[in-house]
Amino acid sequence: SSGINAEWPLRPGEYHRTVGDTVGDDVMSPQEYERYKREVLPERIANRFYTGWRIEGGIDCKLVGPETICHCQHRYKQHKTDYKTDVRPIPVPCNVCKCKAYTYVPTIGSQPARCTCKHVSSEHDLDLKCRKCGCRELKIPMTCGCGNASYLHHTFVETKEERREKGLPVGQDVPYAAMGGLTGFSSLAQGYMRFDPSGARELTPQQLSEQNRYDEIFGPQVSRPPIKGKGKNKP
Repeated sequence: SSGINAEWPLRPGEYHRTVGDTVGDDVMSPQEYERYKREVLPERIANRFYTGWRIEGGIDCKLVGPETICHCQHRYKQHKTDYKTDVRPIPVPCNVCKCKAYTYVPTIGSQPARCTCKHVSSEHDLDLKCRKCGCRELKIPMTCGCGNASYLHHTFVETKEERREKGLPVGQDVPYAAMGGLTGFSSLAQGYMRFDPSGARELTPQQLSEQNRYDEIFGPQVSRPPIKGKGKNKP
């Protein structure tokens, strides 16, 4: 686009998080970027999709973010997330391939978990049929941190209103594209490790006071000593 110099965008990280993968590789001019924010961001904030993975009636075991891979092997940010729909379940189709709905697939570290047929997700087609053998479904037996088999889980997509009705966190309104279920740093943790209503439990006032006191002394830490009290998480 015209009107771009070497110093634009001034904040490349914020620009790319806001625009996402929705406008191709060309960088907008400052004027186009301001118009994009005026036209797109209000609708994005109002119609945000909260995406994750859980068993029916259970905790949110995984909250999906922009970089989380779908079964189709494209990232969540490469799927259509900026639109309003009354269809349920909410479809989040891929902008790159023929995938009709974002589907989270669990991993073991950085490696993909395997189906009972011993083949990984990428070896199954979009209808979940295995290309390597006669398997007709992607059934991953790996046990989730919640204690249930992965194949008992499903990908969910919810609106802000639906989350609030369930008493689940919706976070603050942010302008960034394809944020999915992420509402804070704790959203990056597995469900059984999170101290919020979408995870295993909430901190009691006494436990929260202990945690805040620990942070005041040592600074916020990735790893803290166990907090004494009721409702301990599973190891």
